[in-house]
Amino acid sequence: MTKSRRAATSARTPASAEATARKLAAAPAAGTRLSAGGAFALNTCFVTGLLVLSQLSLLQQRPTVRASIVAAALFLLAWSGLLFGVLRRGQKVALEIVLRRQHYLQACQQGAVILYWGYYWREVYHAAPLIAAQLLFAYGFDSLLSWTHRRKFVLGFGPFPIIFSINLFLWFKDDWFYLQFAMVALGFLAKEFLRWTRDGVNTHIFNPSSFPLAVASVLLLIANASQTTWGFEVATTQFYPPQMYLAIFLFAMPGQYLFGVTPMTMAAVVTTYVFSAIYYAATGAYFFSDSHVPIAVFLGMHLLFTDPATSPRTELGRIVYGVLYGLTTVLLYGVLIRAGMPGFYDKLLQVPLLNLSAGLLDRLARSPLLQKIDPSAWGLALVPRRRHLAYISVWAVAFVAMSASGYLGDKHSGQYLPFWQQACAADARSACEDLYYLEDGYCEDGSGWACNEVGILLAEHYANPRRAAMSFERACVLRFSAGCDNTSAITKGSMFRRDAPTLADYRFILRGSKGPFPDQAPAQLYARACVQGWPDTCRIQ
Repeated sequence: MTKSRRAATSARTPASAEATARKLAAAPAAGTRLSAGGAFALNTCFVTGLLVLSQLSLLQQRPTVRASIVAAALFLLAWSGLLFGVLRRGQKVALEIVLRRQHYLQACQQGAVILYWGYYWREVYHAAPLIAAQLLFAYGFDSLLSWTHRRKFVLGFGPFPIIFSINLFLWFKDDWFYLQFAMVALGFLAKEFLRWTRDGVNTHIFNPSSFPLAVASVLLLIANASQTTWGFEVATTQFYPPQMYLAIFLFAMPGQYLFGVTPMTMAAVVTTYVFSAIYYAATGAYFFSDSHVPIAVFLGMHLLFTDPATSPRTELGRIVYGVLYGLTTVLLYGVLIRAGMPGFYDKLLQVPLLNLSAGLLDRLARSPLLQKIDPSAWGLALVPRRRHLAYISVWAVAFVAMSASGYLGDKHSGQYLPFWQQACAADARSACEDLYYLEDGYCEDGSGWACNEVGILLAEHYANPRRAAMSFERACVLRFSAGCDNTSAITKGSMFRRDAPTLADYRFILRGSKGPFPDQAPAQLYARACVQGWPDTCRIQ
């Protein structure tokens, strides 16, 4: 199709432009017919790969992980034997090789995030063989499911973005690693069987990575079993790399341009940012503690809910879709935290429901009433890529403005204790609760000063002398003398003693949300403390 003809086509309707983009995104298929033996041999490659991985020396000290991988391999092998035993009477199955651009581009974007994140939190690199095992299982499971249901399997890069996306948001710990395979299987089952017809095309309803993430999240919340996952660590350590917001923004740019999903991302981020700004102006505290848009939420707004196949196809529909994601993220975070549940599920639970709304949002966007405000009507003369570039330009300006404000980036004041100490003293909404969680985390890490402050907060603000006494005792064990004095003060009803943090404490409490930093000389620690606003440290340098 020539450039002029594409321009003429795009000028007729936005829907036809999206259809053209989808056709161009798919590479030609190379197909063949395999005998039952040939298909069995292909699937045996995935099984063999899993068995080889299970024997890596890296997994010698992880017996449950090793057993889970072997069990996954044996499951695939048994299914293969059953299926191809049934097909032994001369029947054949189809194998098509299709390299879709959206699959390998998404995989590259997600892989770049994983590599950059892993450089600053090495648990990601340690999980590399586990991610490889999930990929092999995904290929084997997908091929067997497709051959069982349709006698046709499309081989390409499809499993990569599914596995990478799942591992960007939720891991099970070693003792429950087999549940990671269950999530992968659930994603492919949903893609194969939960389908509908949109714009005359039969397609899957749910994003195959977000659906199992949402189901797992619901079950974990019901069972109060979040401790079986690395969910909290995943959500917090993604902030460790420097300039992570900018990195995600840049990594996502090619997909934003090629597939036109910028309206969703921009609407979601801006909605969440504006809500956070209004909340801060009204209460004097931050809704999300260390950013107006938490880093894991920002990642989800770029690389989780933006799947072109399961989201609206009209531009107005995509904008509303993004707004809904931003608002539901805020709502879920508030509900989860108030219920005493982990807040990191806020970006996962709502995506399947939003997927279900995609068709309705498109129909509303095409209604005569709303067509008048559809942004696509303002750029009918532009080919799709130029409209995508226009959206990216607006989004880039908005991102730069939000970053320059200081409320989206590495230097947000909410990641440091002095802000929350002042906000709690001013009785700002929920500020003392946030202060408690921050200080309690540093206490667990080994800061005696933080344990003492937690004890005082529990005694004076929350009237919980039993837990306060436990915190004072831990402070004393960590050789913070004020904690020892307060252990007896709590029984006598005396005034509690506060002391300045020691150099050992500063190595914990100065790190904020960016994670541990290398041991530094006293002058450097005091300089860092001075910048963050700790009293009396500026004159010590």
